[in-house]
Amino acid sequence: MSIEQTAQGPKDISANFPFESKYIDVHGSKMHYVEQGSGDPILFLHGNPTSNYLWRNIIPYLSDQGRCIAPDLIGMGKSDKPNLKYTYADNSRYVDGFIQAMGIGDNLTLVVHDWGSMLGFYWASQHPENVRAVAFMEAALRPLSIKDMPGSLAVAFRMLRAPVTGWLMAGVANMFVNKMLPDLTHAKLSKEAHQHYKDALPTIRSRRAVIQFPREVPLDGKPAASLKAVETYVEWLSATDVPKLMFYGDNGVAIKQAEVEWSQQHLSNLTQFDLGHAKHFVQESHPHKIGQEISRWLADLA
Repeated sequence: MSIEQTAQGPKDISANFPFESKYIDVHGSKMHYVEQGSGDPILFLHGNPTSNYLWRNIIPYLSDQGRCIAPDLIGMGKSDKPNLKYTYADNSRYVDGFIQAMGIGDNLTLVVHDWGSMLGFYWASQHPENVRAVAFMEAALRPLSIKDMPGSLAVAFRMLRAPVTGWLMAGVANMFVNKMLPDLTHAKLSKEAHQHYKDALPTIRSRRAVIQFPREVPLDGKPAASLKAVETYVEWLSATDVPKLMFYGDNGVAIKQAEVEWSQQHLSNLTQFDLGHAKHFVQESHPHKIGQEISRWLADLA
């Protein structure tokens, strides 16, 4: 099933973050989150190198349809940055711990992006009876091969996964925030919004999660633990009849035409929405379209 793009004209993409910061203890560390609304939970999971700030213009569209909750992943945003290896398993443990601590692991709708998709999909595969629906954008839908990446991105990933160059690029130079974030946003990222992301990762030490994330993406079968987790949730995605809403654009990094077609062939109960001109950080280019379509989709599920 496909939905046509809305005929609405462009709106301002606000840099404001009009939410009260809240914190909850998870495995001895404080995880930062914001919430708005009441009812069945809607959990927003961001990816690398962002934070719950990514969802600021989308949450208001959904807050009259459920209890919208957006955490900062452990080691990201305003959440604590404990001395972890920040493996896939570490991140999964904290996401699961957050859901348990918040008491939201029932009839849960997931809205996920980037690494948030890898964590959200895996949690869903382990708690299938607790998932109401899943909306995703620029998500990791299949194990990857470096040969499938554009040349420049393949080179960057090889360097990011190497111990010394990865530390220099993602840690010292803060390349994910300083360059990749604006370069992979179709709309021009405002100085205020860009600064918000910079402020969350001010030092090399604060960027440990950012440095590790690219090393945990399963590429050509490595690391094996990550590959197993992705294969587990891909099997679940392919088998479950849970409602799914997929956003994609014309210049995505994780979801390209091949993934659009694969999803049509392998995922049941799927709705697809074409955002048009979009890159990776679609929430910074099309937040109003995304918010409106998730709201309409959830209303149809009610």
